[in-house]
Amino acid sequence: MSAPLKGAYDDEPAVGWRKAVPAATIMLGSLVTIWPMIASFPFLPPFGLLLLLGWRLARPGVLSIWAPLPLGFFDDLFSGQPMGSAILLWQLCFIGIDLIDHRLVFRDFWQDWLIASGSIAFCLIAGRLVATPLGAHVDTVLLLQVMVSVMLFPVAARLAVWLDRRRAVE
Repeated sequence: MSAPLKGAYDDEPAVGWRKAVPAATIMLGSLVTIWPMIASFPFLPPFGLLLLLGWRLARPGVLSIWAPLPLGFFDDLFSGQPMGSAILLWQLCFIGIDLIDHRLVFRDFWQDWLIASGSIAFCLIAGRLVATPLGAHVDTVLLLQVMVSVMLFPVAARLAVWLDRRRAVE
């Protein structure tokens, strides 16, 4: 008995799965905000944004330049921010990172962390200006959230790199 011929479409589920891993992890990161947790003040970092930046800075070619549009829409559905804020802010971060990529020839981890820190601070501060009235006193809590998010970025970047290695093996 001869082995069946391998067709051109036999590897498509594996290729589709490999392409879906970055978007799926970012969407799962956005869903962390719906986890029931009791806190006296909101300090939970935007995990969807952290993973988006982790994937973009660790593997620049994995996500296309328009990827923040649907991913930001998904984040807006679950984060409680006004609709369109993550879409706009995430897309602006992607464009800014793309401009930085064209200027720098080589980046190391510290530069990635600095770029991500600026992007995280920009998204959280601009999101606060969009969602909260200017008279509200949330600046201290916002500063704490920015600091926690910046400190957690290396974890998100390592998770993206680890998932990318697992994705490449399978």
